Amino acid sequence: MTNIFIPASASSPEVDFRFDERQLSLKGEAYPENAALFWGEIITALRHFIERDTAQEPIVVNVSLAYFNSSSTKMLFSLFSALNEKAASGTHVILNWFYDEEDDTIYEFGQELREDFTDLIFRDHAVQN
Repeated sequence: MTNIFIPASASSPEVDFRFDERQLSLKGEAYPENAALFWGEIITALRHFIERDTAQEPIVVNVSLAYFNSSSTKMLFSLFSALNEKAASGTHVILNWFYDEEDDTIYEFGQELREDFTDLIFRDHAVQN
């Protein structure tokens, strides 16, 4: 499985999916012009990895998004849904959710993820800016 690295742009996050290390990272802001196009390939690659993965080691997902629009929210739910399915099948999936301690919106979205994707091992991390 080929790793994915997409550098951050003004409207899209850094994507660093190291499938070989079982480390997935999203960092920055997410409001790309065409969210389905940007996220589609990422989600497809993730699903491809999940379908073929037979290892039992945990998958660690680090998410540090300062902002994302509604279109990206839908795509993020698809991404977390795929990870939750993997976790439901017996693989530990650890979601580290990083948020600015003063940003209630990002914090609350993380809490919603915790409630919706109960098979993920959710860890929230307040960050001071």
